[in-house]
Amino acid sequence: MSILEEIIKNRKDKIRRKGHGLGVKLPRERNFPLVPFGRDPFIICEIKRRSPSKGVIALHVDAVRQAQIYVERGIKSVSVLTEEDYFSGSLNDLLAVKKSFPHLSLLRKDFILDEEDIDFSYWAGADALLLIAKIHDVYTLTRLYRKAKLLGMEVLLEVHDEEDLEKARRLKPDYTGINSRKLRDFHVDPDLAFQLAGRIDWSTCMVFESGISSMEDASRALAGGFSGVLVGEGVMRNSSLITKLYSVFVGSWGPFWQKLFSQKKEGKPLTKICGITRREDATLAAERGADVLGFIFADSPRKAPFELPKRLGHLHVLKVGVVTGCGIPLSIDREVKDLLTGGFLDAIQFHGAESPQELDRFSFPCYKAVRMKDERDLELIALYPCPRVLIDTYVPGIPGGTGRRVPEKLVLKARARYPLWLAGGIGPLNVREIVEKFQPELIDSSSHLENAPGIKDHHKVEKFFKEVEIAKAL
Repeated sequence: MSILEEIIKNRKDKIRRKGHGLGVKLPRERNFPLVPFGRDPFIICEIKRRSPSKGVIALHVDAVRQAQIYVERGIKSVSVLTEEDYFSGSLNDLLAVKKSFPHLSLLRKDFILDEEDIDFSYWAGADALLLIAKIHDVYTLTRLYRKAKLLGMEVLLEVHDEEDLEKARRLKPDYTGINSRKLRDFHVDPDLAFQLAGRIDWSTCMVFESGISSMEDASRALAGGFSGVLVGEGVMRNSSLITKLYSVFVGSWGPFWQKLFSQKKEGKPLTKICGITRREDATLAAERGADVLGFIFADSPRKAPFELPKRLGHLHVLKVGVVTGCGIPLSIDREVKDLLTGGFLDAIQFHGAESPQELDRFSFPCYKAVRMKDERDLELIALYPCPRVLIDTYVPGIPGGTGRRVPEKLVLKARARYPLWLAGGIGPLNVREIVEKFQPELIDSSSHLENAPGIKDHHKVEKFFKEVEIAKAL
């Protein structure tokens, strides 16, 4: 008997003995207005005390206090696990959270079996409920789906495999949850969700369930076409993750990571052309296929005019400001902040001595560049709270633009541990070799494309992109 079959059998036995409320007394009417499900940012944080796969997570946590943590961090959708024996939940949790936070959109997450389960969910204050396709045949699934919709609730229809997808295709639900946790043994296979997502051929809001434990996970889900994520264990164990997920979804100034990862193509690295100081150089780089343009706003011979990004609104390419942060708490120049708030920059690249703790408090979409001095810097990379870290060459007293390559030994060790973002000494004469040898996710080129600091040589730029295309084709 699988874990799922065991849970269903146990739940049916308890319902026969105790009724659908399982001992919780509920009014036979709803005392709370229905709240829309799926509001942005579509991050569903879960109240989850334990699970069959992870065991005890936070056994004695108070549901209302946990919901308060979520509310304080801007979360609008909360999943309440109400199964008692395997997840230590209760309908009392759902009722108590709705009484305390009537403005929250609450998803009842349980092993819903019949129409009475749906009635009890509605009376307890659920605005949406989870229907697991694996549990029901198409006829029953359709009947339960229509019952919930008739009451005004939304349904997150959860699928796990191709068979489930066929059931969902008959209903074409507004919300489809793809759970990469195999219900037979509760093992998580994150790639499964992306495989199934590619087979959905109806208009639906896809929610990534299971396996979200970092900003990178959320960024990957968004890049894979998902509109929302459901996070349980990750936020129960570490509430600071919520802020990081929030920044991935909205940043405060646009979904930088979603846009960037959506531009990825098989076999071809993302390209960033940095040290842009002139409109004509930015235009050429964008036309030839750059994914990101970098504008340096720090002491450098390549420092860009602050007005330049404002003159490039016609270029549909991501724009990043390169700075060296200053002060505690971390701050940036007012002019750079104005470019961010005005939408002229999409993100910030910190290229100074900023610590992981400083970036953890920073609200703009951002990432860190680390100058690789030795293998100890590899450990530092993992500490930064951003989906990617760019590695660059270490030269004492020079923060960037040295034209020197990162030692191959360090590049290989970094690539073995992290998605490789590589800067330092990359140009038209060596980019093909670098792409073929290291298979970087992103390459960053600046000084090797110049006639003089900040002045791009258009012939070098043209050759650079041709060499990238040749490397891709090999």
